Amino acid sequence: MPYLQIDTPAQYPTALKQRLAEKMCRTYAEMMSVDIRRISVAIRELGEGGLWRIPDAAGAPVPVSLMMLDIRQGRPPELRMALAKALCAHCIELLGIPEDRLNVEFTQHTGDEMYHPTLGGYSPDWTPGEAG
Repeated sequence: MPYLQIDTPAQYPTALKQRLAEKMCRTYAEMMSVDIRRISVAIRELGEGGLWRIPDAAGAPVPVSLMMLDIRQGRPPELRMALAKALCAHCIELLGIPEDRLNVEFTQHTGDEMYHPTLGGYSPDWTPGEAG
């Protein structure tokens, strides 16, 4: 943990996905003061027709992408918003996803809901001003 996921109806070359994963990890680690070795990124290519949203109540569904961010509990809303904007910018830049076709959702967890055996077990809870 943290686990960063993006669901997309498109497919991308492996090298591009690796580049996106690196940018997302580095941005997350810096902004959220977390050990970069704890971060996992999933780029789930659902394929054409795999993810839809109706942006206009009178309109038809359009293909969209969705980013799910499983993070430690306690992060202030302003920090979560800044993180969402930064990670969206990477997806827009590298994957070409239109900004109006990308949403972000957060799921917050306590440290004892995230286990990483090679880094000492449970993740430390986040305290403002502390790394972890």
